[in-house]
Amino acid sequence: MTTDIPDQRGRIAVVTGANSGLGLITATALARAGARVVLAVRNTAAGAEAARTIGGEVEVRELDLASLASVRAFAAKLHADHPAVDLLINNAGLVLLGRRRTTADGFELHLGTNMLGHFALTGLLLDGLAAAPAPRVVNVSSITHKRAHLDFDDLMSQRTYKAARAYGVSKLATTVFGLELDRRLRAAGSPILGVLAHPGVSRTNLTPRAWEDSGLPGRILAELGLLFTQPVEHGAAPQLRAATAPGLRGGQFFGPAGFLEMRGRVTEVRPSAEAADPAVGRRLWSAAEELTGISYL
Repeated sequence: MTTDIPDQRGRIAVVTGANSGLGLITATALARAGARVVLAVRNTAAGAEAARTIGGEVEVRELDLASLASVRAFAAKLHADHPAVDLLINNAGLVLLGRRRTTADGFELHLGTNMLGHFALTGLLLDGLAAAPAPRVVNVSSITHKRAHLDFDDLMSQRTYKAARAYGVSKLATTVFGLELDRRLRAAGSPILGVLAHPGVSRTNLTPRAWEDSGLPGRILAELGLLFTQPVEHGAAPQLRAATAPGLRGGQFFGPAGFLEMRGRVTEVRPSAEAADPAVGRRLWSAAEELTGISYL
């Protein structure tokens, strides 16, 4: 396993995108440490297969982050069964380097899934998190956020669309959200700890999926790209540190210590200047509330 983590017995952990990649490794580590883990997945058949490999106390629940109706339904059912939630890991993400696509609610697919879906989910689970003794929210970023910029006049990339840019924007938005969440939790005197992590460049199914619209050349590029990645077990280590390490402060951000934060041991890292700007955080939060219809903090 990626890292030693403290005893998690008695804790309820929700991991989005937990049927493969970073999410599966994270869910497995938490379950083996004693947590009851909710695999929040779009494909419940894949989730059930993942649950069989994990063992322990695991349950599979349907969650499509590209649909606010699905997010609301998931949150309502989860709260009915688990009034207190100890840990929410906003891990799920997608990158598709093809044509522009939209969510069920008309959002650009990367932003809608990677950030807005998690923004809504976090807000809907906030009361359950606050009811737990030592709750945390972990937002999973990417090193691509450091090259991105938020254009608030074109958040949905309608004027010009480049898929790789849209993915970077979604991960910048995720990072901004995670840091602004921490600021608001602290200002409200909430017991919830908001922290962040990124996996560096890791060997997950995101890389081949990204090129699925690109035919044979895309598949060749995907295979070449895998040569520069680190094992997914190493990539999950920063988010496991963020999720379980004792004594953390709100707003801490963990990633690999190696060259350009691409790989290596876990260390505390710094977000981009834009991601850390409170004014950007306030503006994105207001936009997310308006877009999702979900307001909190």
